[in-house]
Amino acid sequence: MKRLFNVCMAVLFVIGAVATVQAADNLVLATGGTAGTYYPFGGAMAKIWNSKIKDMNVTAQTSGASGENVRLINKKEVELALVQSDTLDFAFNAKEAFKEPLKGMSAIAVLYPEVVQVVVAADGPIKSFADLKGKKVGVGAPGSGTEANYRQLMDAYGMKKEDVNGQYLSFSESAEAFKDKHIDAFVVTGAVPTSAIMDVATQNAIRILPIADDIAAKLTQKYPFLAAVKVPANSYKGQTADVPTVAVNAVLIAGSQLKDDMVYNLTKALFDNQADLAAAHAKGKELNSQFAVKGVSIPYHPGAVKYYKEKGLMK
Repeated sequence: MKRLFNVCMAVLFVIGAVATVQAADNLVLATGGTAGTYYPFGGAMAKIWNSKIKDMNVTAQTSGASGENVRLINKKEVELALVQSDTLDFAFNAKEAFKEPLKGMSAIAVLYPEVVQVVVAADGPIKSFADLKGKKVGVGAPGSGTEANYRQLMDAYGMKKEDVNGQYLSFSESAEAFKDKHIDAFVVTGAVPTSAIMDVATQNAIRILPIADDIAAKLTQKYPFLAAVKVPANSYKGQTADVPTVAVNAVLIAGSQLKDDMVYNLTKALFDNQADLAAAHAKGKELNSQFAVKGVSIPYHPGAVKYYKEKGLMK
C-alpha cells in the first residue's frame, strides 16, 4: 500500500508539473523583417512583458510585416502583431488587397508614427517623386503597408503602375539592391531612423525625397489615416534639413480571442515600464498613453479599454 501511495503521489506530482508548465501564457508577437523597426521594437516589448508579468512568455517572430501580420492574427497563428494603421483599416473593411473583411483582431495601442521615406542617391537626377518615372524602385514586400503607401503616392502624383518599374522587395533586400545599383530608389514606411536606410547612408550619399505640401494635403484628405510630418534634419548621415512627407501609425494589435485580463496586463505592463522600453529601443521614447488611443480605425480590445478607462483616456 505504501508503494502504491508513493506511485500515486509521483503521478500527481508529474501531472501538477505539467499543468504548471501549461499554465504559462505562451504568445507569439508577429513583427517584421530584421532590417526594419518592428522586429527589434517587438523584442524589447516582449522582454518587458516576460519579466514583468507572471508566467508570461511572449516570443517576437520575424514576418513579412503588416499585410502578413493581420492574416496571421485572423488565422490565429499568432496572438499579437505590429501593423500599420492603414493596413488595419484595409483589412477590417476589405479594401485594397483584402477581398474579405478580417475582423478577428482588436487594437491594444498606437505606438509611434511610421514615416513614408523615399530614398535616392544624393548626387543623382531624381529630385522629386515624379522623377521616378522610368526608374527601378524597391516598393516594399508584396501586400505590405509600405507597398500600399507607394501606391497611394503614385495615385496622388497621377502616375500609373507601368510608369515605374516596381521591385517588390523587403527593406533589407531594397537596401542591398540600392547599394549594388540594381535599383534607383526605394520606399520605406517605418520609424525614423530606420536601420535599412542608416545602413545604406553609411556607404552611400542619400537623399530623402520631399512630398510637396499640395500632394500631402491631397493624400491626407483621401486617406485620413495619413498625416503630414517631417523627417527631422540629421536623422541620417548627410541629411541636413527637415524633409516634408507623410506618416501612418504603428499599432499593437491582439487576436480578439485573447482574454480581457491578459490584454489588460499586457497594456498596463507596457505603459508602467515605458522608461525601460525607451532604454531598450529609441522608439520607446515616443510611447505615450494619450497618443495610444488615437489614430486607429478598428475597435480596441476590451482589456485595453479597461486600462485606458482607469487612466481617464477613454469614456
